[in-house]
Amino acid sequence: MHTVVHVVARAGRAPWSCAVGGLAVRRTGVDALHLISTAATPLGGDRIDIRIEVEAGARLWLGTVAATIALPSRTDPYSSAEWSVDVADDAALCLAPQATVVAATARHDTTTRVRVARSATVTVEESAQIGRHGETGGAWSGRLWVDVDDTPLLRHRLELGAGSVLDDDHRAVVSRFVYPDVRGGDVSSSRTATRMALAGGAALTTALGRTVAQARAAEDTIGR
Repeated sequence: MHTVVHVVARAGRAPWSCAVGGLAVRRTGVDALHLISTAATPLGGDRIDIRIEVEAGARLWLGTVAATIALPSRTDPYSSAEWSVDVADDAALCLAPQATVVAATARHDTTTRVRVARSATVTVEESAQIGRHGETGGAWSGRLWVDVDDTPLLRHRLELGAGSVLDDDHRAVVSRFVYPDVRGGDVSSSRTATRMALAGGAALTTALGRTVAQARAAEDTIGR
């Protein structure tokens, strides 16, 4: 299945959206939207493309109503999701989907590409976990690319599960990118969590744990 979602936020107007495939969009607040599953996706072989445009002066909060479960199909373990995000001058976006859980032997790739105007505000949250309760298989990779205007700010990639260098105590991740963010870097003294201060006035926080709940607890040790 190929799922395509397009969202446009405009100042002074309700957000516009269009969705085809396994996701629908529901307005849940003045400037808030939630993605809702209308079919079992992503299964192996599925592709999800989500396009978000936040026009000048607009505000948008976008989340999901539940976790995303990536499952293998009978013939293909691979699925993918790609987020393409543009945030214009003086606009603000908070992208906060719930966790992606990669079940059984599935392999799921997520790519998020963000282009943000220098005067805009952006928060991008992402979380993923390998396996449901008792499952040990599966693999996930996540890429986050951010440009401020036409200047590259961040190129980041992390892998979990089968084939990664991380052990079973690090099967889940919580990631948070914030622009602008003038806080300095920090490293947790008790958990696997770090906040990197990026050139250009942004920050990327990454926390690991055996579950998403543990990763969030690790994130809390350095502040959100």
